[in-house]
Amino acid sequence: MDMQTGWNENRALLRGTAAAEPVFSHESHGVAYETFPLAVLRLSGSEDRVNVLAPRPLLAGRPVTAGMALEVEGEVRSFNNKSGRGSRLVITLYAKALRPWAGEDENQLLLAGVLCKPPVLRRTPLGRDICDLMLAVNRRYGRADYLPCIAWGGLARRCGSLEVGDGVRLEGRLQSRAYTKVDHGVSEVRTAYEVSVMKLEPVEL
Repeated sequence: MDMQTGWNENRALLRGTAAAEPVFSHESHGVAYETFPLAVLRLSGSEDRVNVLAPRPLLAGRPVTAGMALEVEGEVRSFNNKSGRGSRLVITLYAKALRPWAGEDENQLLLAGVLCKPPVLRRTPLGRDICDLMLAVNRRYGRADYLPCIAWGGLARRCGSLEVGDGVRLEGRLQSRAYTKVDHGVSEVRTAYEVSVMKLEPVEL
């Protein structure tokens, strides 16, 4: 995928395996949506499990079954979970196209947007630099998706000098990460989703 994208770009291409059958998610403007987990292997052999959201008419033309190898093309979307359970910011892969796939797993994102929170540069216990970013990517119809991103090493140090309102264009991957949340003495394992940044360049607004 070419890094030369338009402003406020949001393009995702993932290739992996459907880990379960699609189930009903919600209905909006008369269209029903279903969701299913897509398992995507990393080069290390570990697995990212991404929630795919697909309009039912798209699934009618391409039925998905558990264990099916798929290529999913679409956008990374976010919405606020107000139920009080699980993560407050829910990240999904909105499918615009589904195709059978036979080959290596793939996980590619191209995003362009604006930083909406100050970057947080920190160091892991093992001494590696890491920077947390929050990227706002506008949709066509006035809404925006807020996408947590992380960068490592020298790229993290560069990202640490960015400011709120700076425009950036990045290439990365959508990954899942398990963590333990302790609430009123009760531990619960949850899954966080974030964009792991591979390349980043500033863009003028």
